[in-house]
Amino acid sequence: MTGNVRRLARELAGQVGAEAVDVRAQAPESAFLLLTYTFGTGQVPDSTRNFLDQHGHLLRGVVSSGSYHWGQNFARAADVIAARYGVPVVAKINKGGTATDRVRVLTWLKEQN
Repeated sequence: MTGNVRRLARELAGQVGAEAVDVRAQAPESAFLLLTYTFGTGQVPDSTRNFLDQHGHLLRGVVSSGSYHWGQNFARAADVIAARYGVPVVAKINKGGTATDRVRVLTWLKEQN
């Protein structure tokens, strides 16, 4: 919605020599790390839920953005998705994330290869 997740995905993909895929236009062909936002008071966006209904078997980890002002519901979509699909929450990021968040995600990505 704000573009924070899209920008983060592109930046991270560029740093590891991968492609950030907009799943609205292209389905994944192999295992993937999902970056999504949290909607409302902690919900998984409908578009993310629909995507995972079809491709969740390839999911290996999740990163969710949110805003600290939601308190206990901050980036809660990551928790919901991780519990449903049995994958790790790689990071919960405030809005566009920090340098520390990027390092955490990049470290996880490198460990997967």
